[in-house]
Amino acid sequence: MVASLCPADSVSAPAEAFETPAFAVIYERYFRAMWRALRRLGVEPAALDDAVQDVFVVVHRRLAEFDGRSLRGWLYAIAVRVASDYRRGARHRRAEPLAETLVDPAPDPAAASELVASVRLLHALLAELDEKKRTVFVLGELEELGAPEIAEALGENTNTVYSRLRAARADFDAAYRRHLERTRWRER
Repeated sequence: MVASLCPADSVSAPAEAFETPAFAVIYERYFRAMWRALRRLGVEPAALDDAVQDVFVVVHRRLAEFDGRSLRGWLYAIAVRVASDYRRGARHRRAEPLAETLVDPAPDPAAASELVASVRLLHALLAELDEKKRTVFVLGELEELGAPEIAEALGENTNTVYSRLRAARADFDAAYRRHLERTRWRER
């Protein structure tokens, strides 16, 4: 039986019946998700291509060890570690950041401008969260992983993930309210 990459199927499949998907299939299906998650986890735009490559180098090297539990959870666990390494390394590098205009072009310039502004705001609000809260917020709210999958990816207790996610949501909401207040104050 070849397991699909659907999270529900991969969680319930017995280990002896699971066949690891080909690397090319994993890369094709998850490249964009890994790129997006790494950016949301704080990897600078200038380092994103290298970080995504690092994720898939680890996947390629360790694919034979994959036990068939949750492919998505396993990939995000790798992405979280790679993002942490890149954020830690960025403190030592003083590179000039790329412009934040790395967004798909839209036919309407006003819509494209609004999208760029929204992405900048999202990244600014995420940057206000501490690393652990940011990680569970990105995986839970933006990448839509469930708490058990996040717990498995991070090696944490599921209740800890629920608690941290609740706190991250509150901190994110507070940061957004502060942003709205600053915006209103400037408009006066």
